[in-house]
Amino acid sequence: MLPYLDPHQPNQEFPPLSEAFTDPDGLLAAGGCLSVQRLINAYANGIFPWYSEEDPLLWWSPDPRLVIFPDQLHISKSLQKTIRKQRFHISYDKAFIDVIAACSNPRADEAGTWLSPEMQIAYTELHQQGYAHSIEVWSDNKLVGGLYGVAIGQMFFGESMFHTQTDASKIAFVTLVQQLTAWGYQLIDCQVHSNHLVSLGAQEIPRTHFISLLKQYRELAPNKQAWQT
Repeated sequence: MLPYLDPHQPNQEFPPLSEAFTDPDGLLAAGGCLSVQRLINAYANGIFPWYSEEDPLLWWSPDPRLVIFPDQLHISKSLQKTIRKQRFHISYDKAFIDVIAACSNPRADEAGTWLSPEMQIAYTELHQQGYAHSIEVWSDNKLVGGLYGVAIGQMFFGESMFHTQTDASKIAFVTLVQQLTAWGYQLIDCQVHSNHLVSLGAQEIPRTHFISLLKQYRELAPNKQAWQT
């Protein structure tokens, strides 16, 4: 039976990750709440929320885990060429609400979105508390791509990205990885397999290895200039 978390106890511990389902992969618990306290506790322990509007709040910790080590970022020749053209302007934390709203738009092959209004409110509060961040890609003063995620210690947990112009989300990701490297971040969590991210250098590692790295890096402070651009 799937463990159910008390929505009135944000400090309640999650079940051990060893108890996560293998089918569906990584499903760990249901219920709880989306408070800042609960979300930070989740990410700090390798867990994240993901659910459809018609589902209860679900918590996941898949095995294996898709991650990218910053020094293994791969930029294709065609993407390098696009970057050199400097057609886009990049910013950080300038339009978080707009980025998360754009990420919530259903994809062409999807009927709905997992980024419900409740989720958007929760991550916006995380942003206001200094934990969630966005990177924006602009063209002619129009937001054409971006992504957002959660930063704890020297870990960045990517959540979602979007683009309305070709390569805009890739440029957001590449620029972010390069900036995170300069800020002293050690690992970027990409959650689950994605051909898009694998093409940029992401790889799958066992959950036990991911948790070991997470426990190490979540306690280390990044560069003091992080997110102050």
